[in-house]
Amino acid sequence: MNSPPHSWPVIGHAWAIHLLAQALNSGRVAHAYLFTGPEGIGKTTLARAFAQALLCREDTAPCQVCSTCRRVQAGHHPDVWVVEPERGLLRVEQVREVVREASRRPVEATYRVFILTHLEQAHPAAANALLKTLEEPSPRTVLVLTASAQDVILPTLVSRCQTLALRPVPEATLVQALGERGVDPTRARVLARLSGGRPGHALRMMEDAHFWQRRDEAFNLVRTFAESSSRWIRLEAAEQYARQEPETLAEALELLLSIYRDVLVWQAGQSDAIRHVDKEAEIAQLADLLSQEAVRTMAQRIAHVLGQVRTPINVRLALDVLFLHAPSAKTP
Repeated sequence: MNSPPHSWPVIGHAWAIHLLAQALNSGRVAHAYLFTGPEGIGKTTLARAFAQALLCREDTAPCQVCSTCRRVQAGHHPDVWVVEPERGLLRVEQVREVVREASRRPVEATYRVFILTHLEQAHPAAANALLKTLEEPSPRTVLVLTASAQDVILPTLVSRCQTLALRPVPEATLVQALGERGVDPTRARVLARLSGGRPGHALRMMEDAHFWQRRDEAFNLVRTFAESSSRWIRLEAAEQYARQEPETLAEALELLLSIYRDVLVWQAGQSDAIRHVDKEAEIAQLADLLSQEAVRTMAQRIAHVLGQVRTPINVRLALDVLFLHAPSAKTP
């Protein structure tokens, strides 16, 4: 089976694709794999592509056009299971169902592939339930586990898997991939830099019809804070932000953090490293208005609140405090 990297529907990670393709071509596919890396790096995308390559019968697997490849991509193939946490928890019942199914023969393909995502969210009993399948592997069954990092799951699970730690994708690779999807080169650079080399994050921003509007609103808010120390304006902004769902709020705070970060980078004389490359003039103006220490402190406070928005805190109070301390123009 010939599996050239360019046929895999994955942005970047050529080294990982090469290793998996080698295993396929040599017939030495491991029973279990662990893909690690931050959210949006492409772990599940790579896992699906690997499942396609395992099941596709064309010479250039995965071909992306046969019925098998299309059904795997759509989530409709009977021999490929994708199991995700429910409400932030991978439950023992979900894993036990995988264990039962893993003992059965493939329905129509040569392998059965089970992709279990976000294993760091597994209940301890669920993680332990997986050990049985890993210790007594069934022939023609392949497990692909994903996790944010290797050290957040049971060492006994890690030791039974072949681990591939996915790294951020180079900016040029992401810009090219976004360009092939019709994104303007300048905006592609912004998305690539804001994503931190995470293709999934970049694609989500690309597909979000309101992303650029929200970014403009974030810049407007930072500029408003810089030009006015009005407590009323800040508390009103906090109230509006507090109405958002945790995930949406986290994205909004990440945008604010990226703007303050760019101001700091500009103040440090590293203008070529800013992420919002199309907003140089605005960033330069903010860098002149605000003190470096105030910007640094604000960035630290945003990061602190970001780490709490998914926990049961008083979000409104946290945002009140955050925005009341947003930096204003330097006093003469």
